[in-house]
Amino acid sequence: MKNTLLSHALTTEFPELANAVHDLKQNDAHFAKLLNEHDALDKQITQDEMGVKAMNDTDLHELKQQRALLKDQLYRIASAH
Repeated sequence: MKNTLLSHALTTEFPELANAVHDLKQNDAHFAKLLNEHDALDKQITQDEMGVKAMNDTDLHELKQQRALLKDQLYRIASAH
């Protein structure tokens, strides 16, 4: 089975911010914490979508909303950098 899931990594979705994300991850503890939270949520969501660790629709929807909020925060910080 071919994996057709799209990556939700910040640098994949916003390649123009890759340098800022790298710098912030190394030098801004708050940004690094938010990025780690985003990546952990993304991993949980991906595991559900791949059938590795299924969850109910309500929980999945909540995780996706949390991921989107974190992504918005990370984008704002990185684009202002």
